Amino acid sequence: MRSCLRHIRPLQSRLWLASTLLGLCFSAAQAADRLTVQLDWLPGGDKSFVYAGVQQGFFQAEGLELRIVPGRGSADAISRIATGSADVGFAGISALMMAAAEGGVPVKAVMSLYAKQPDALFTRTDSRITSLRDLKGKTVAMPTFSSSNALWPVMLQNNGITPDKIKIIKTDPSALAPMLAHGRVDATINWTTLAPAFSIVLAQAGKRLSVLPWTQFGLNGYGWSAMASDRIIKERPEVLRRYVRALTKAVQFSIQNPHKAVAALKAQVPETDAALAQAELEASIPLIKNEISHRHGLGRFHPELLASTWSWVAQSMHYSPQALNPESLVERSFLGP
Repeated sequence: MRSCLRHIRPLQSRLWLASTLLGLCFSAAQAADRLTVQLDWLPGGDKSFVYAGVQQGFFQAEGLELRIVPGRGSADAISRIATGSADVGFAGISALMMAAAEGGVPVKAVMSLYAKQPDALFTRTDSRITSLRDLKGKTVAMPTFSSSNALWPVMLQNNGITPDKIKIIKTDPSALAPMLAHGRVDATINWTTLAPAFSIVLAQAGKRLSVLPWTQFGLNGYGWSAMASDRIIKERPEVLRRYVRALTKAVQFSIQNPHKAVAALKAQVPETDAALAQAELEASIPLIKNEISHRHGLGRFHPELLASTWSWVAQSMHYSPQALNPESLVERSFLGP
């Protein structure tokens, strides 16, 4: 009997310990802080870092549970964050500046993702268009709704080009690549992250894509950024701090492991074209990791470049430069020291 007890008691201890640990894990899972994350568009390669952060456990390690919601553009994402439909999300900071200049919005940018603007001119290699000046007498198509549209007249003005020398067509985004491939237009206006998808369409027509980033023609400033509502900044600052910390790890992981990041996206969004998504992610990396992020730090807003971003927006939308202070739209404290 005593021999049996000697075996039973350690077993009871181990069972009690296992039960306790399971209880603690269950309690931790129950206590996870939930956040609704608003994308600015459909899930894609350029957004795969969010899904990588979920699969790699970066958010879970911070006690966070995410619900990721697709969107319909930067303005839509900012509106949903502002109204409380989402806690955090992603959008172009120029869209945030426009919303603030038009009447204020309870949203702040808490982390820069694109330290360079993604706007670009797409053309064919056989078009012989290598600069904005080569567009005189040409036809350019642009999406009906795009943040690039407002910048376009200022880009031309700053490069000494009269807008009426170029014919503009506004159309659905899905029509742009076929129009360019079949020669119905000479160029289109898009983000550089869309280059892989355009290359596929042009290749089917026996053509090759040429990408001319607007940064080559003087455009500077911040682009896509991580946003948070004023409510979560004020009421749940520690939760937001943990989110930004996990998000930073997810971005760094995805830059170093594009294939794994896209695999995470594919696992959670099965309809994803993995090859295209990886090309999109790789196209976005130079916007995130570059000489600007190296100089100022990944995710950080530098006052001078932030002011330059506002200057471009103010010019394009005909706002007074004094309409707002761009510093009022960013909250740097969540990135940590």
